[in-house]
Amino acid sequence: MYAGGVQLGAYALERTGPADRERLLRDCSTNVDNLAAGRWETLLSSALVVEEPMPLPYALLLVAVLGYAEYAYGAWWTAAVFLFGHASATLLVYGALRGTTDSATRRALDVGASYGFNAVLGALTSALPRGAVRTAARAGLLALAAAPLLKRGRTFTDAGHLAALGIGIGVSLALDCLPGTKHQKIA
Repeated sequence: MYAGGVQLGAYALERTGPADRERLLRDCSTNVDNLAAGRWETLLSSALVVEEPMPLPYALLLVAVLGYAEYAYGAWWTAAVFLFGHASATLLVYGALRGTTDSATRRALDVGASYGFNAVLGALTSALPRGAVRTAARAGLLALAAAPLLKRGRTFTDAGHLAALGIGIGVSLALDCLPGTKHQKIA
């Protein structure tokens, strides 16, 4: 339902005038200037808006990951991990960038579902069989998320994706330590 709502919102946003579209995106963005001005509501609004409709493969992957998380842990757990990962990764990026004087970075649009998606994906590693499979999945996901940071042209969003995935894996590790955690395992 979330992915569909975000996608429909993106299609509606495409049909607004350029000035209105830009204003809405800027108002929802968790960029440095907005957060420094105390616009903390953007920690939620930015997860509900995307700059353009999501490509079909990404939208399907988002639906699959969030759908399985709801199946395995429930809707409230999925929403909590999504929002916790989204907000925490955003605040980590903000903390790293708040001293920058580069106005393009301070005002950059920062909206979308990717931080929350990465957090839920990382948390879902706890549904994998214990041992080598779970460890390899965590290491592989972290390596994939870290790869863009090693390239020229990286952005703060690349760092945010890695942070969100790490937060999700942290949730997964916490679940590993809780006795009696019940969820559907990925077979």
